[in-house]
Amino acid sequence: MAAPKSIDRLAARRVVPAEPTPAGPLRLSWLDRYPTQMALIESLHVFKPAPDRVAAGGDVDASASGPARTIERALARALVSYYPLAGRLVLSEDGAQQAVDCSNAGVWFTEAAAACSLEDVDYLEAPLMIPKDELLPPTPAGEDERALVLLVQVTAFACGGFVVGFRFSHAVADGPGAAQFMNAVGELARGAGAAPAEPQWGRDAIPDPAAALVGSLPRPDGAKRLEYLAIDISADYINHFKGQYSAAHGGAAWCSAFEVLIAKAWQSRTRAAGFEPDSPVHLCFAMNARPMLHASLPRGGAGFYGNCYYIMRVSAPAGKVAGSSVTEVVKIIKDGKRRMPAEFARWAAGEMGADDGVDPYQITSDYRTLLVSDWTRLGFAEVDYGWGPPAHVVPLTNLDYIATCILVKPWAHKPGARLITQCVTPDRVAAFHEGMLDMN
Repeated sequence: MAAPKSIDRLAARRVVPAEPTPAGPLRLSWLDRYPTQMALIESLHVFKPAPDRVAAGGDVDASASGPARTIERALARALVSYYPLAGRLVLSEDGAQQAVDCSNAGVWFTEAAAACSLEDVDYLEAPLMIPKDELLPPTPAGEDERALVLLVQVTAFACGGFVVGFRFSHAVADGPGAAQFMNAVGELARGAGAAPAEPQWGRDAIPDPAAALVGSLPRPDGAKRLEYLAIDISADYINHFKGQYSAAHGGAAWCSAFEVLIAKAWQSRTRAAGFEPDSPVHLCFAMNARPMLHASLPRGGAGFYGNCYYIMRVSAPAGKVAGSSVTEVVKIIKDGKRRMPAEFARWAAGEMGADDGVDPYQITSDYRTLLVSDWTRLGFAEVDYGWGPPAHVVPLTNLDYIATCILVKPWAHKPGARLITQCVTPDRVAAFHEGMLDMN
């Protein structure tokens, strides 16, 4: 008989900083307060059992040195430096997030257990054999979800492996910032004496252009429903297209795995969707803006964990994207990336705004727009609580009407990359997949 795959939540409690911390409000930046940041970003981090953590006879060590208690203790220590994460967001009358009240209200921590092994549920490969809501920490009764900053759930499996489910407020940290905190918890869990990097609030350094246009949240009205697909990409596949790009430029040019894979995904999606050749298609991707603000950020940006990114948009006629080689599409992306410093400077100076109707941070459900994210360099794949880094990280999305493509690190035994996509309608998934596999 198959092992039951339900999750038993054992306890939920508030974790507060292990030592006294400052109190009072901390101001959020313009970018922290942007409407799309009013969400708890959800992800699952899957850790295989460590052989030295399993007792003789095959019994799993469920003592105080187990993953839940180890992470909980390290979390309390990390919150001494990252004390705003133990606070609550202050909301305006219209529900917008304005500041963080450093009240030591605590991070909600849920301890859970599964009677099955990770192998029984295919290590949470898609499609999930356990509903994601069972692996993510719930919103406790009496809490306003809009005000919560961080919730954590650690689910121990019968094999000794475990899953850490995070719900992290985008208003307080971007991807690199969230990973910075998770790595601090990991280092403390492994016995470090202090958090590795002194965290910096530093929100005053983030531009606050008075004329900046503030867009609205994307709406599902009339949007297409899109299908999930995960694709494992080999290192040989990536090197094949890198070699093509280098050869096309006399061997003197280089491109990244991100540029290759996103170019290929944009091309394959454009072909599969069957857009009219003259119809414009768009590719949007977030770029770290810390280098642009290095001089104004505290300590040059070291330890800064707030939102500090810019969304670049590149556009071209569908016929050009579909009919070009991958090398030519990579060039379109590179040209866009080169514009980033000048474009970000224009936005920061207030030269892009309501007058010209430009909002670079606007997220849209327009089917012609593909939103891509690179999770391979954020630091999630390096988090180690003492059981080794995660076998894989599962980004989760609740918006199946926004065309997305997320690049994540693959399993350790599969060098290359993994693309997690939700970017075409169900009837076009096969064509998109075939296009991705075509190396011609």
